[in-house]
Amino acid sequence: MAVDSLPATARKISANIGAHYVDNARKLPWRSPPGSNLPDPYHVWLSEVMLQQTTVGAVKSYFEKFTRRWPTVQDLARADEADVMAAWAGLGYYARARNLRKCAVHISDKREGIFPQKESELLELPGVGAYTAAAIAAIAFGERAVVVDANIERLVARLFAIDTPLPKGKAEIRAAMDAITPRHGAGDFAQACMDIGATICTSKNPKCDICPVQQHCAAFAGGNMEDYPVKPPKKAKPVRKARLFWIERQGQLLLGTRPPNGMLGGMRALPDDEWAAGIDGHGKPPIAGQWQVHDNIVQHSFTHFSLEVDLAVYQDEKIVTNSDDNIWWALDDIAEAGLPTLYTKAVRWKLKEEK
Repeated sequence: MAVDSLPATARKISANIGAHYVDNARKLPWRSPPGSNLPDPYHVWLSEVMLQQTTVGAVKSYFEKFTRRWPTVQDLARADEADVMAAWAGLGYYARARNLRKCAVHISDKREGIFPQKESELLELPGVGAYTAAAIAAIAFGERAVVVDANIERLVARLFAIDTPLPKGKAEIRAAMDAITPRHGAGDFAQACMDIGATICTSKNPKCDICPVQQHCAAFAGGNMEDYPVKPPKKAKPVRKARLFWIERQGQLLLGTRPPNGMLGGMRALPDDEWAAGIDGHGKPPIAGQWQVHDNIVQHSFTHFSLEVDLAVYQDEKIVTNSDDNIWWALDDIAEAGLPTLYTKAVRWKLKEEK
């Protein structure tokens, strides 16, 4: 179905999706039920930032932890960045956490703790891009905005059999979503589309028999639902090498803070050999000592490369270091350090090896 022929069926598509949402909306801690009062903008913003490239199942506990610890945007603005980063540990894409606090400070200091309502004004906030601005405007403020996340992208590409490969096809998909987004209730409509994409119009084995817009779906009519959206061929990921350093004395583990810029910036972590996305680490230990090296204990995948990790271990009751950013952390409480997933994997490997 061509998008330019849509006006005849747009109301039917919107109505079917909306009716399905009333009876089948997912219950999520940041949502208001269909047709009820608009949710707290702080909750919508926080959840949307967390949900970027992360599953709903993974986000729920983090959202609840953040809102218990920092109930308002002003509370988050007053938090130490290190605490925010530690609380974020495990969610990945850590630039989101740095931008989260930066945006909270901006809203608290420049806007008296009040989120702007308009999509254009939301786009001016630190770390808020086109998708997040549209989602907040529609869901938190009832503005008509065109919201397209990965689930909606898949649903709409199939509805209209949009075969232009991504990312070029994103413009066509957004235009089609614009055409079916109602003037009123755009927030509920966007969330309804998200739910259908997440639970029915899934990447593999879509449940077309229970889809409320099956009769309007061009991909279903053609029997090739899984061909959409059309994605470019995947590139092979380069493999990098890194070495982490386990330095232990008297039941404490030496941690440092990663540089503020770059991957995992500002996070507490084990000392390492300055590995990066584009180069292998140099492998040299930070201090002289009797090191025991364990090869390739962890393999960790990032978006654009994979990392093979060695762990070099040095345990001595009299280790002395002189770096200002070193932190001696009790091994019994290491789970509270908020280490990124890569470093947490290495710690778990070492502690398991000792048993």
